Order: sequence, then structure tokens, then C-alpha cells
Amino acid sequence: MSEAARLLWVAGGGALGAYCRFRISAWFGEWFGRKFPYGTVFVNVLGSCIMGAVAAGITAGYFPAVPWRDFIAEGFLGALTTFSTFSMDTFTLYARGDMLGGSLNLLLNMIFCLAGVTLGVWVML
Repeated sequence: MSEAARLLWVAGGGALGAYCRFRISAWFGEWFGRKFPYGTVFVNVLGSCIMGAVAAGITAGYFPAVPWRDFIAEGFLGALTTFSTFSMDTFTLYARGDMLGGSLNLLLNMIFCLAGVTLGVWVML
């Protein structure tokens, strides 16, 4: 597959991932309020789970690395998951003096995202 074609797969996945992140974050904000970044936690856990499933699926030969790694892992998940947003959310919580919220955000993302990758691998194997 040409480099240009791979770039289109990444771009398409990225556009879809960005749209999904926007919608999911909006829904969580409407449902639970905006005092805590629930949407960020959710997309990070979901993305980690999908990443584990993709990695295991490719390794097990369920589907080819190209174009699916480009589309899902690099494009879709690159735009869906929000580590930079997670970092800013955590910084903001600490900066406004919410030590419990900042620590909770760190723990939830670390524990559940690792669990998500593990679940994704387990589902595919």
C-alpha cells in the first residue's frame, strides 16, 4: 500500500475518532456535569480497550496490520483518546485546589486504562 493511501487511512480514522470524542465528551458533560472530566476518563478507558483488542487481533492474525493499525490505532484512537486533555484536566483540578479530584482523575485513568488494554487483549485471544 502506498504512503499516500496509508495517510488517507490515518486521516479518515482521525476524523472519525475526533468526532466520537467530541460527542462522547458532550454527552458525559450533559449527563454528569462538567466539574469532573468523566468524558475524558471514559474515552481513555474505551480507547485503551480498543487498542488492546487491535494489538491482540493483529498479533493473532485476525486481521492485517495494514490498513487497520493505521486506521484504528494511529488514526481513530489517536484522535479519540485524550492524554493531553487528561493531563490538562488533572493540572486544572490540582491548580484549583481539588487535590482529591486530581488524584482521583490520575488513579481512574491509570487503573482503568490498563484494565482496558488487558480486557481488549483478553477478548481477542
